[in-house]
Amino acid sequence: MENLRLIVGLGNPGSKYALTRHNVGFRLVECLAERWKASWVAEKKFDAMLARTERNGERILLCKPQTFMNASGETVGAMASFYRLPLPQLVVAVDDADLPFGQIRMRANGSSGGHHGLESIEKHLGTREFARLRLGIGRAADDRREITDYVLAPFSGAEAKTVDKVLNTASDQIECWLDGGIQKAMSQFNGAIRGSE
Repeated sequence: MENLRLIVGLGNPGSKYALTRHNVGFRLVECLAERWKASWVAEKKFDAMLARTERNGERILLCKPQTFMNASGETVGAMASFYRLPLPQLVVAVDDADLPFGQIRMRANGSSGGHHGLESIEKHLGTREFARLRLGIGRAADDRREITDYVLAPFSGAEAKTVDKVLNTASDQIECWLDGGIQKAMSQFNGAIRGSE
């Protein structure tokens, strides 16, 4: 569908996960929905929460898959197929433990980096050729490889204010992607959020 953009935030459904590091993708699309005054509705067909809006003559779908993180591709694949979505019109927002806390990085494509949500989407789309916006959550101080407890924990009080800045700047980057394309969005916004260094 030519004039449709799909913005997917990854996370886990349920109140106990809402403020965890793993759910910053959800929080980004929630931030955009609030900014654009779009309301969330459950869409059983896609096992997702969706918010619909229009911006500059384009239809925009915000999506929070309700499958749990590791099966996110079921929702994204079904939506891409249903809407016949050209993949350059898709962006996926995701937490990234390999990116320092307070940094954001949009890319036109790339590897999953071991992120199970992205792995699931790649599997269901059959390609890595879709944009992703990585939101840096950093790693625990001891830098261990097994990070499940870390990503499923909430941000600390000191981190919370920075997270708000990150989400606001990442929302600006999404708007730049919509208005000016991915190259402009990458060059203007990728990097550390001011005040988070």
